[in-house]
Amino acid sequence: MEICIEKSKYAQKAMQLFKEGYNCSQAVFLAFEDKYDMDHKTALMLSSSFGGGMGRLREVCGSVSGMSMVAGILYGYADPTDNQQKSEHYKRIQELAGEFEKRNHSIVCRELLGLGQGKDHYVPEDRTKEYYKKRPCVELVGMSAAIMEQYIKETEETKEKA
Repeated sequence: MEICIEKSKYAQKAMQLFKEGYNCSQAVFLAFEDKYDMDHKTALMLSSSFGGGMGRLREVCGSVSGMSMVAGILYGYADPTDNQQKSEHYKRIQELAGEFEKRNHSIVCRELLGLGQGKDHYVPEDRTKEYYKKRPCVELVGMSAAIMEQYIKETEETKEKA
């Protein structure tokens, strides 16, 4: 999968949203608002719980969760009894997360940030220059959005050829 954050309009949008104060999950999910039919406030609230590895528990990176939410709204399944669709979707999510992990060596927030075990305090840090210097979050948000953008592009190209 060819990924270029600098050339990805969705990566640039996601990074800008993160810099505006949205959490990592919101930044990625909102970057793709033009791809799904949901009002802005609902999209914000739906994705708000996954920042900081789900409420700063430092589990799965919020940008990976945001990418998974985009994949779900665009390609997810609705029939709980259709195991084929379920399997295809879970495979998709594992591939997307795998691509992120290949590039970043983990999908776990605390590992990506070099933190110890356990949850973080629930109060988010102020977004200062020092914050951005010590956190790779802007780039991780961009990477998740670029991976999702490339996946969408490849999926659309495959459909056109069929």
